[in-house]
Amino acid sequence: MEDVGDRIADKVQALSDTELAVLLCLITEQHCIIETEKHIVDDLDQEIRLIALKVFGLTWAGLECGENTTLDDFGTGILVNDDADDYFSVENLASRDEAIARPGSPKKPERRMSKSPRPFTPLDCRRIANIVVAKNLNKASPQVQVQALELIRGKRNFARTAVHAAPRPFLFVALNASGTARLSNHLNDQFFISHRHKEEDGLPNLEELQAKEAVVEGNASTSSVVHSPPDIEKRNGKLMFSLEELKELTELVGKVRIGSEVRAYLHNIVVFMRLHRAVAGGISAMATRHFNTLSYALAPLHGLSYITPSLVALAARKIYPHRIIITLPENERSMQWGSSLDAVKAVLEGVTVEDVIEEVLQSVEVPL
Repeated sequence: MEDVGDRIADKVQALSDTELAVLLCLITEQHCIIETEKHIVDDLDQEIRLIALKVFGLTWAGLECGENTTLDDFGTGILVNDDADDYFSVENLASRDEAIARPGSPKKPERRMSKSPRPFTPLDCRRIANIVVAKNLNKASPQVQVQALELIRGKRNFARTAVHAAPRPFLFVALNASGTARLSNHLNDQFFISHRHKEEDGLPNLEELQAKEAVVEGNASTSSVVHSPPDIEKRNGKLMFSLEELKELTELVGKVRIGSEVRAYLHNIVVFMRLHRAVAGGISAMATRHFNTLSYALAPLHGLSYITPSLVALAARKIYPHRIIITLPENERSMQWGSSLDAVKAVLEGVTVEDVIEEVLQSVEVPL
C-alpha cells in the first residue's frame, strides 16, 4: 500500500490545479464548478478537454449554455458516438446470415425483403461522455439547470426517444465566468468542490499542443501538414492516470483513517461556519458530507493513510467557496436584539466568502 501511495503521490505533484480538481472528482464520483476570467473561458474549456484525453484517456463532450438553450440541446450536447457496433447494422446482419448459412447450421428461414436499405430503424448508439463540460451553465434557464441536477443525481438523462445512462467514471463540470450569477440553489449544492483558475496559472496542456503545432508548421510545408484539432488530439504514450490507477486510488481512499480529535475538529469547523455572523446560508447537510468525503480523498494524494488537520482545512477551502451566502446587513442576526444598522454595515463591508472561511479556520482550535 505504501508503494502504491508513494507512486501516486509522486504523480500528483506533477498535476496542475485543474488536473487535480478533475482527479479528486473522478475518484470520489462527484462533480465540480470551475470559474475563471471571462476572456479565457474558451481556452480553459479546451484545456479540460485535453485533460480528459491526455491525462485520463476519457471521452469528453462540450456544451455551450445560454438563455436559449433547450432541453434537447442539453441532451444532445452531453453525448458522444459509441464505438460499439449497431446490432442491426448491415455488416452485423451479413455476418449473422453467413454464420447461419454455414454447413451444419439450421436452414435460414426466408426473409421478406425490406424496401428500405436497412430492415430496422438504427438504434441511438450515442452515450453520455465520461467528462461533460457545461460552459456558462449559470446562464441557462431553470429547466435546463433542473435537467443538469437530474443528470448528476440520477446518473441518466431522459431524451425524447431514449434514456442515456452515465458511464463510470463520470464527471460533470460547470465552467462559469468569475463574478457572474450563481447556479440555482439545489444544483449549486450538488457540486462537490469549486476551483478558481487564475490566468497566471497557465494552461499547460493547451500550451503544449500549441507549441507542437507551431513546430510542425515551422518545419514542414503547409501542403504536407495534416492538422489535428484539439478535440481529437491523442496522447502518445502512457496516460498519467489510467482507469486501473483511478480504481487503486479509490480503494486507498476507503482505507483512510481519522482520529477522534481530527473528527471533532472537522465538526467544529462546520459549527463555527454556521454560526458566523456574516453567513446567511449554504452550510447544508450535503456540504458537510462533501467536506467529510474530500478530507478522506486528500489523504492518499499526499501519501498518507490518515487525515491530518491541515487536510481538513484544505478541504474546507474547496468545499465552501461556492456555497456560502453572505448576509445582508439588515438580516444580520444581531439586528434582532437592537444592533445599529450602520454599525453592522461597517462590520460587514468588504467581507468575502474567503474571509469567512479563513476567519473560521483561525477561530477553531487545531488539535495537536
